[in-house]
Amino acid sequence: LRTVTGGGSKALVRLGGLRLVERAIRTLLALGLERVVVVVGYHAGPVAAVARRAAPGRVQVVEAPEWREGNGASLAAAEPALADDPSFVLMTADHVFADGALDGLVATGQPAVLVDPDVAEEEWEEATKVRLNPRGDVVDLGKALHDRTVDCGAFLLPAAVFDAARASRAKGDASLSGAVAELAGQERVVAVPLRSGTWWQDIDTPADLRRAGRLLRRSLPRPTDGPVSRLLNRRLSVPVSWLVARLPVSPDVLSAVSFLFGLAGAVLLALGQGVAGGALAQACSILDGVDGEVARLTLRAGPRGTLLDGYLDRLGDVALCAGLGLWAVDQGASEASVVLLVVAATAGAVLSMATKDRVAALGLEPPSERRLGWVLGGRDGRLLLIFILAAMGRPLWALGVTGATSVLSSALRVGFARNPPP
Repeated sequence: LRTVTGGGSKALVRLGGLRLVERAIRTLLALGLERVVVVVGYHAGPVAAVARRAAPGRVQVVEAPEWREGNGASLAAAEPALADDPSFVLMTADHVFADGALDGLVATGQPAVLVDPDVAEEEWEEATKVRLNPRGDVVDLGKALHDRTVDCGAFLLPAAVFDAARASRAKGDASLSGAVAELAGQERVVAVPLRSGTWWQDIDTPADLRRAGRLLRRSLPRPTDGPVSRLLNRRLSVPVSWLVARLPVSPDVLSAVSFLFGLAGAVLLALGQGVAGGALAQACSILDGVDGEVARLTLRAGPRGTLLDGYLDRLGDVALCAGLGLWAVDQGASEASVVLLVVAATAGAVLSMATKDRVAALGLEPPSERRLGWVLGGRDGRLLLIFILAAMGRPLWALGVTGATSVLSSALRVGFARNPPP
């Protein structure tokens, strides 16, 4: 990676708005771990400074003076910082993981290695192979092995691994693989297969870095995205998010920016500017995906941000409905019919999200959101309909159609939700 690092530490290479060491730290903290010990060696000062800023108060940095011997020496340097911990998760900073990839490892509760039994041929050549016994336990690790299973660079290890590392170094092997292999000879170390649908990437070359970037970008769309988000919005929002993630901008600020676009669109709609107001409503819909995408890219997603995003989305929906209503009155529509349609459209927008949240909160089995999305009752569908009908100069139609689609999708969600199997 010298062409990328310029001779600096690989741990400081940026990917998706974060340096690799930052991404590793936030990945571990997102698993619910209390603190992270970062072992530094090459270019220790700059790496340590970035690591401490990644999560102030929750990161302890230790230096491995013998780091040149191998990553087993780096493991040994962490022993004093982990003296009171019966077990810990270990991951190497140049490995990137999909959301959820490490969950099975952490939940194992015993010494374990995260493994990939189906790695691509070009990656297998350079990977650390894992030999398993018929029961699926780890027997040996090493690059010279010919087994198809490889380790993913993440481990759940007991304190006994430090004695194993000393024994391995005494035999002339100062690698992390040697320490884990030595441990496997003393006690059971289980192999935890990578969960289906997730991925990992070891970053050793510029090609690896590009591949990791593609994997991260592909992970941003949600399985529950409606057709408008899937076929239109994400194609525009993901490139924007990839650029914005490099900036020191909070996802909460991006939620506010999206809301302001919607508010500006509502004002223009109230003034009868259908094309401009509708375009801003659609821009609001596209930007509505950026805050969540940036939060996931930079591993800053959390319940508070989700709450704020939902709150501002509902306020934006109410404003757009009000803007359409004022425009319809100016066109000469009956005030009673306008009030009725504004109430229906606003209630439908709120119910659409409320029913979705309640189904999830109650643990019900929801209907297929991908199929339900074709009703265009989701926010992406409603805002596209507002854009099209506003551009046609039909505010009353926009209220009626979006009210009908959102109420219909809510009713279908309630009607087809099922109790979970016993």
